[in-house]
Amino acid sequence: MTTAMARRTSVTFSKAQPMPDNKPTGQTRLDPAEMTTADAVPNNWVDRYAPASWRPYLRLARADRPIGTWLLLFPCWWSLGLAQLSQGDGYPNIWYLLLFAAGALVMRGAGCAYNDYVDREFDARVARTRSRPIPSGQVSPRAALVFVVCLSLVGLLVLIQFNTLTIVTGIASLALVALYPFMKRFTYWPQFVLGLTFNWGALVGWTAATGSLSMPPLLLYAGCVAWTIGYDTIYAHQDKEDDLMLGLKSTAIRFGKNTKAWLAALFALTTILWTAVALMAGAGIPLLAALAVIAIHFAWQVRTLDTSDSDNCLERFRANRTVGLIFFAGILAEFAFAGFTLPGG
Repeated sequence: MTTAMARRTSVTFSKAQPMPDNKPTGQTRLDPAEMTTADAVPNNWVDRYAPASWRPYLRLARADRPIGTWLLLFPCWWSLGLAQLSQGDGYPNIWYLLLFAAGALVMRGAGCAYNDYVDREFDARVARTRSRPIPSGQVSPRAALVFVVCLSLVGLLVLIQFNTLTIVTGIASLALVALYPFMKRFTYWPQFVLGLTFNWGALVGWTAATGSLSMPPLLLYAGCVAWTIGYDTIYAHQDKEDDLMLGLKSTAIRFGKNTKAWLAALFALTTILWTAVALMAGAGIPLLAALAVIAIHFAWQVRTLDTSDSDNCLERFRANRTVGLIFFAGILAEFAFAGFTLPGG
């Protein structure tokens, strides 16, 4: 596929085009449950297997695009694993890993639904996003807010399984969650606010394991923020023409032709901070080797990025799940290595 063919074509509309209630004789009104989302992977599990009545809400929660859940989850898992590694524990708390997975799933869904509610007027004016559940009429704005509340309550049930400091720390993130969707209207750095919001788990994971905060989780958090600015800048290059047309801002627009230089600096900072945290947690060769592989992966992302090709940008954005898996595999390898080298092990 050529670059020109791969590049997304954008069309704007003055307002959302609601589905008509009546069709001319001989035409069938399309069931909202059968309406796919333009920017989702074709034939995803939601479109193929989910009950018809669930599909609009699963799409609203981005269940058809799980990459965001992974990117929200990894800082929680890394922080928990590093904290327990620093304490000399034999393995990460499996129950906490499962709780964080459930929390990331529902809170990512709540955040996406809230973001779509806030952006519904903008989404209705862009071809790529007007098929999303709210502007397409699959879900009403009021129902979307009810959905956000329901998911948030499930998230609260997950959160209260932890200690008091973790509960307070988790609740404190809600201010950033509420603020983020409005940032692209006012600043070229909404990705920075996204980084602050999306990586709160780097703090929560540590408090869950230790009952306190210290320098390592703060450095991990800072490294994750830099990482998010990087990968979401790549993602934002898909939308920069639409954003300019709608008067919205992003780091993709701010960095422009200097995007690769900015990404190199951000990913270098990420690697340095993550390495510092690993050393402070007492990590050795397994995790440091994993971080070296991550550095090479970052270099690949920057070197091969084509900001004019939407497919290229999306592929490199999604590749950051691999970054998360490598980091967590390195942490697990540390526990395995320690188990093999303990006296009598």
